[in-house]
Amino acid sequence: MSNENENSKVEAEVETEVETPKTDEVLEKEEPEVDELAQMKELVSEWEDKYLRAHADFENSKRLLVKDKTAAVSYANESFANDVLSVVDSFDSALAMIDATEVEEGSEVLEKIREGVNLTYTQLTKVLEKNGIKAVECEGEFNPDVHQAIMQIESEEKEAGEIVQVLQKGYTIKERLLRPAMVSTAK
Repeated sequence: MSNENENSKVEAEVETEVETPKTDEVLEKEEPEVDELAQMKELVSEWEDKYLRAHADFENSKRLLVKDKTAAVSYANESFANDVLSVVDSFDSALAMIDATEVEEGSEVLEKIREGVNLTYTQLTKVLEKNGIKAVECEGEFNPDVHQAIMQIESEEKEAGEIVQVLQKGYTIKERLLRPAMVSTAK
């Protein structure tokens, strides 16, 4: 019997020893899998973040390009419009000169010239307005965003800072200032 007892003890010890490494072995195998899984999840999260940032940058760039393209198309005629404004200024001067000239009652020629210049000027201003070019308002208070003060003069009729006289009309193209109005203001 003692032999059987010893064998039982040895078998129990062997089982205990065998079970312990199996449990440790399983834990060791699970730990690397958990670490590896956590590392992979972290890596996936990093790449997902990088993708989302790159995609957002791409969308922002695309939106800015569309905005720039729209602005370029809208304001493509800006330099041409600036050149045409000198023609408008000439018409304004011609009309002022014709109005300042005293007309004899029998002078049909001068009346026809005035009428023709007025019609041409009206057509030109309509074409400009059709293309988004409008004159800047010059009534009332001086606005440094759209007016350029050339001089200040004494005025009994106007308060300080109000526009007294328009020396050259200003224009906007759509919502952008094309040329500021040159004005004189009251002291």
